[in-house]
Amino acid sequence: MKRILLSVLMFLTVPSLSAQEKSNDLKTILDKMDRVYRADSSEFEMEMEIVTPDWKRTMKMKAWSEGMKKTFITILSPSKDKGIGTLKVDTDMWNYFPKVNKVMKVPPSMMMGSWMGSDFTNDDLVKETTFLDDHTAKLLESTEKDIIVIELKPKESAASVWGKIIAKVRKSDYLPVSQDYYDEKGVKTRTITFSNIKEMGGRTIPSVMEIIPLNKKGNSTKITYLSGKFNEKLDADTFSLRNLQKMR
Repeated sequence: MKRILLSVLMFLTVPSLSAQEKSNDLKTILDKMDRVYRADSSEFEMEMEIVTPDWKRTMKMKAWSEGMKKTFITILSPSKDKGIGTLKVDTDMWNYFPKVNKVMKVPPSMMMGSWMGSDFTNDDLVKETTFLDDHTAKLLESTEKDIIVIELKPKESAASVWGKIIAKVRKSDYLPVSQDYYDEKGVKTRTITFSNIKEMGGRTIPSVMEIIPLNKKGNSTKITYLSGKFNEKLDADTFSLRNLQKMR
């Protein structure tokens, strides 16, 4: 009897996770979500397929990033789009159009605008806002034992049009599974799914990311990561306006 009572008392005195520990866990998860395709540096070759009810097109691209602050993307094909580029450094972003040899700065008000006619926004591609720094987060109950569900709400200072985001990540490694985006009225307007997990450049990543806008029937955009490298030294002028204009 004494042993039973002792066991019960030991069970009752086992400490549960504190609010601070839960907060630290969330920060770790959000940081992993932000950096799933990023490191000290990254370099990818990608294919983007844009589908609408009326047309379909595919672009091949190359992208470089350095931490969370620098991104450079250039289009490799088709030939009519070759050389079009996007550069983001800190909070500044530019697009380059080789046919008119013109660099255009993207104002903050256009960060939620479509990138190259796709269902991805400028912000999606260059990560002006981050889950960790620009959102408040809380854990939700999950009906799937291997999945963590997180509700994210943009902070007032964030340049976001979303009311909230419901994100699902794998419990084992915090890799993203899906993200549902809701407008300020609480209506779900788009879903991003992550699939085909594989090793690339020494890291495990979802190699396919697809966005489906729920307010545009028949539309979808899919990015397939074809090859990637992480934490390799990049040229000093990779993230420069001069490099943006010479990549044609």
